[in-house]
Amino acid sequence: MGERIWTAGLVVIGDEILSGRTQDKNVAQLASWLNVQGIRLAEVRVVGDTAAAIGEAVDALRSRCDYCFTTGGIGPTHDDITVDAIAQALGVPVVVHPEARAMLEAHYADRGGITDARLRMARVPQGAELIANAMSGAPGIRFGDLFILAGVPHIAAQMLDSLTGTLEGGLPVVSRTIGCWVAESEVAELLRTVEAAHDGVSIGSYPFFREGKVGANFVVRATDAGVVDGCIVDLTTRIEAQGRTIAPDGI
Repeated sequence: MGERIWTAGLVVIGDEILSGRTQDKNVAQLASWLNVQGIRLAEVRVVGDTAAAIGEAVDALRSRCDYCFTTGGIGPTHDDITVDAIAQALGVPVVVHPEARAMLEAHYADRGGITDARLRMARVPQGAELIANAMSGAPGIRFGDLFILAGVPHIAAQMLDSLTGTLEGGLPVVSRTIGCWVAESEVAELLRTVEAAHDGVSIGSYPFFREGKVGANFVVRATDAGVVDGCIVDLTTRIEAQGRTIAPDGI
């Protein structure tokens, strides 16, 4: 018997994906994040904003995979029906999660306050836990082996970030951080190139504004410390070749 490989399925939800108006980026993003955890993305289904299609796809992938992820349909508008559709498939009611409500109230305190539409983003299937999201206040949702994430890729990335190293069957993740006073946009292509050159690595970029100037910390993660170290050397060399100074432990 070989070592068991843990698997995940992804349901990409949204009429705008099926119509071609929006190009999906979450498949590639989730696949590389799972690779770093040592979990394999085994199947992806793309469905529209209909409750029956969402429920059927989630049921199918949960039955075949260790984990099921969904992206899309958890925003504040009337066509964001993912939570309702999944709760129906699970056979549980939808409730307002008190912690999610508190997060949203805090986030929108100086942005016009909580509205009925914004409160929709605090609704969860009863019994669910929250997935932290540093970006927009609205959390993701975890129900056992099911993870309900935002459709906007950079927000989904924040949610995945908070799940790093927490999934059973995944391997322990090693990470190292370097920092630089640089606008993230100026090194975005470089980061993509380095990540692609090092198998099993993910590079997270975390921009900040401090002391009147912009900078970013870069977190390199993999399950192998040697791979992380090699990637850090490569990344440092390439950024320094642009005439910039690297802070070896982040800024």
